[in-house]
Amino acid sequence: MHDPISDFLTRLRNASRARLAECSAPHSKLKESIASILKGDGYIADYTQGTDSRGHKTLVVKMKYVDGQPVLTDLQRVSKPGRRLYYRYTEIPRVLNGLGISILSTSQGLMKDQDCRRNKAGGELVCKVW
Repeated sequence: MHDPISDFLTRLRNASRARLAECSAPHSKLKESIASILKGDGYIADYTQGTDSRGHKTLVVKMKYVDGQPVLTDLQRVSKPGRRLYYRYTEIPRVLNGLGISILSTSQGLMKDQDCRRNKAGGELVCKVW
């Protein structure tokens, strides 16, 4: 696998569209940070660490639904391994006029677009969520 973050976002998107209760992916600190931001913003219900049958760490994400409709409508990977995109805090694009969020990787860790603007920190635009 060349891009584990794209794989994680695709697993979340597929689980949301298939209306699955939970979804699992191989664990990493970056994926856990993304899940933490999604939970803090209300896009997922919860996430936990687990292990698979071979003893490898996994990240289990509990999806969130309101009246049977997924809260997590879509995710889009922006900066990819072949083409990294960096933004200053003044240039960070808004997602659906503020209805969605952008997740950026900064020198201070992963942050939402609003936190980046507040802390005046730019960085690599990892993904957009709405």
